[in-house]
Amino acid sequence: MKTEHIVVVGAGQMGAGIAQVALQAGLRVTLADVSKEGLAKGAERIKGGLKKLVEKGKLDEAKRAAAEANLVTLTDVKQAKDVDFAVEAVTENEDLKRRIFQDLDSVVRPGGILATNTSSIPITRIAASTKRPESVIGMHFMNPVPVMQLVELIRGAATSDETYNTTRALSEKMGKTTVVSKDYPGFIVNRILIPMLNEACFALMEGLGSVEDIDTAMKLGTNQPMGPLQLADFIGLDTVLYIAEVLHKGLGDSKYRPSPLLRQYVDAGWYGKKSGRGFYKY
Repeated sequence: MKTEHIVVVGAGQMGAGIAQVALQAGLRVTLADVSKEGLAKGAERIKGGLKKLVEKGKLDEAKRAAAEANLVTLTDVKQAKDVDFAVEAVTENEDLKRRIFQDLDSVVRPGGILATNTSSIPITRIAASTKRPESVIGMHFMNPVPVMQLVELIRGAATSDETYNTTRALSEKMGKTTVVSKDYPGFIVNRILIPMLNEACFALMEGLGSVEDIDTAMKLGTNQPMGPLQLADFIGLDTVLYIAEVLHKGLGDSKYRPSPLLRQYVDAGWYGKKSGRGFYKY
């Protein structure tokens, strides 16, 4: 199946990033968001990203202009027409995602694909809210989307081979490398990453080392570009806590229990970089 027109639902950082790489790949993109302000910011973020690529010599002016011309914005996704592929990239709220997928059922053409960028919610449960569970798949991009090369593909219980093959081909057209995960809590990346960040929180809480020493030890001792506490700040401590809770509940193992210090910081509103304070001040 050929993919020419995709809808991206959610104009935040992830949605705008997904839309940008789709535009760079020559696709027609409809970016949908219920917030007019959010939609405008998303479109500006995309245009700014394309302009930076021109300035760096990674995209020529003609392709930038063509990409911008291929972008349409809507506040009501149900108004989209002739959609081959949809990517949902809204906040991690299962009820909201299920409602969006019910809307996408009527928007995406028969045989088209419904993908979710969720980092934690079971694909099988989201798929069950549609009339075409075989056409639903997890398509988990990494942040920031235009820079990070990985896309995790997660097959739900009903995901068909055709859906997987088409989604993989689309990911590669966007310049991404794919891995496949089973539909278990956290998938691959967060199943391994979040316990590491959570353990760094336990280490800090127990006084094993300072914030700076823990991060420096992991950067220089394991050749990571960013220490775990700084990375948690950049992801958002509320997001880290949410995924840790998903792992703990979904896998039922005490080793995934969230650090009390992590929970305390979130209770204080110290979410990391986006709030100006986390393990570091910004």
